[in-house]
Amino acid sequence: MTKLPIAIAIAITAACLAATAALARPEAEATYQDIQKTLGSVPTFLRAFPEEGIAAAWDELKSVQLNPHSALDGATKELIGLAVAAQIPCKYCVYFHTRVGKLNGASDRDVKEAIAMAAITRHWSTVLNGSLIDEAQFRKEVDQIVAHAKKK
Repeated sequence: MTKLPIAIAIAITAACLAATAALARPEAEATYQDIQKTLGSVPTFLRAFPEEGIAAAWDELKSVQLNPHSALDGATKELIGLAVAAQIPCKYCVYFHTRVGKLNGASDRDVKEAIAMAAITRHWSTVLNGSLIDEAQFRKEVDQIVAHAKKK
């Protein structure tokens, strides 16, 4: 008898998933059309994303990374992406953010510095965390450094 309720639950779940997938398909297709219009193609990595979430993922990418009216300019956004990608590490992301960063005006020098900043941050993070530096003391010292720099 316990098998029947489990079978019913599985059948209901499957029906709900099928209905969700059917609803997602038109939204996904509209999103793929927008991606095609914006990028000139629909890259494989975007097609690999679940259809149920592609609209939200694309909206996030467009509203932040591709938005020319946000707080950061395109080159700065891509240099941040490159620095993070270098530390993750993700060779796909390094390639993407380097190419798009240069498209947005980043120079070879900018790219090198972003990667160096990622390495420096990782280095000192390792020292701070590994040495169990007291956070309150660290914050106090940083505030003192900032106050000293403002005096100059």
